[in-house]
Amino acid sequence: MWNRSLGTWLALVVGLALTVIPAFAESHVRIVRLSEVQGTVAVDRGTGQGFEKASLNMPMVEGMKLAAKADGRAEVEFEDGSTVRIAPDTRIDFSHLSLEDSGAHVSILTLMQGMAYVDYTAKGKGDAFTFQFNDETVRPEQAVHFRVHLQEANAILAVFNGELKVDGPSGQVEVSKNKSVIFDLANQNKYTLAKNVDEMPFDAWDKQQTKYQQAYASRGSANNYPYTYGVSDLNYYGNYANVPGYGMMWQPYFAGAGWSPFADGSWMFYPGFGYTWVSPYPWGWMPYRYGSWAFVPGFGWGWQPGAFAGGWHPVVPVTNAPQRFKPPVPPTAGTATVTVGHPVLAGNVPSKLVVQNGTAGLGVPRGAVHNLDKISHQVQQNGSATVHTSTAARTSSMGSPGFGASGQNMNTGAGHMNTGAGHVSTGHTSTGAGHVSSGGHTSAPSHR
Repeated sequence: MWNRSLGTWLALVVGLALTVIPAFAESHVRIVRLSEVQGTVAVDRGTGQGFEKASLNMPMVEGMKLAAKADGRAEVEFEDGSTVRIAPDTRIDFSHLSLEDSGAHVSILTLMQGMAYVDYTAKGKGDAFTFQFNDETVRPEQAVHFRVHLQEANAILAVFNGELKVDGPSGQVEVSKNKSVIFDLANQNKYTLAKNVDEMPFDAWDKQQTKYQQAYASRGSANNYPYTYGVSDLNYYGNYANVPGYGMMWQPYFAGAGWSPFADGSWMFYPGFGYTWVSPYPWGWMPYRYGSWAFVPGFGWGWQPGAFAGGWHPVVPVTNAPQRFKPPVPPTAGTATVTVGHPVLAGNVPSKLVVQNGTAGLGVPRGAVHNLDKISHQVQQNGSATVHTSTAARTSSMGSPGFGASGQNMNTGAGHMNTGAGHVSTGHTSTGAGHVSSGGHTSAPSHR
């Protein structure tokens, strides 16, 4: 059953329901991607365990809550490439995530506290995106990039690009590019327009992430994917090859002959769905939700894109696996997160990275290193390479003053499980066939 697309099973259930319930029914089976996690970030999945440690590439579904602590930041990526980024001491609720019969995506997000950056692409035909804070509501119809800072006494909305309308108790207000509006929360949300945007500590991080997404959204893609979330990371962290007998395949840089795509990761429980595999690799979204992994002698593991129409997989199929490979098997009971291997946690970007073969991108922050393809050839020949990171990436990864400690606690009680996929810990942080060095340098994944 776990080798079957979850979407196929859900389609049968929804199909039966539609024979009884007319066309006004709505499907809530929809996921978006937790695409960036830095520092301490927590999620509430509705399992009854409250806030728990968040992991990169977690599927975010309706009803989940996301919170960044005093040292944390996070980004959520939607199907059309739109993103929502949260700064420290911020909580945002995914109040509504659904897919209508027409294929349109309906999203309602509620900022409960702190600061959020929204980069809405408006690429999805018929999609409806709503962003709420206090008693104010934003429903952009065109592409717009804006920031909301919700404080105890006031809320400030600033527009970087585009324009939007804000509806609230004091009526509707229009805000255009490079302008702000301040809402007085203690005085019936009365607003004041400002002809400027005050710079905030995490604007540089938001800008750097936006530039990364734009730079790699179409570079190198060999497939016309129906979704764009995760595509930038595929283009940055790997490349495509037409493999005889297998067709077009994608492979991460620095994979190495002994690397396994399931050596590191986590099993996470979702009410109504059960356990799903969550990959720690910075590119680990589409290759673990759609298509399949195949092992090719002389080439190694590669991802075969496809199966987008059938819904997302809790764990994608594996074909032509080597003899000793043990496929990932989900826990059979409980709801606790179960860790496999030793996934690497994200941190500040160092000035140098030691990139080693077999790490497949673990430890290389987004956009921090230029020309990964060129570096992959160096690593292939020499086994490792020392590279300098970009100043922009280092600057945007550093914490900034002005955010106090958060009062929420977080449960991190995760289990541990070994899949037996050739994974051996050697005292370094293990990543399958290679390692990430923590002594003096932060070892980064090397391209193949």
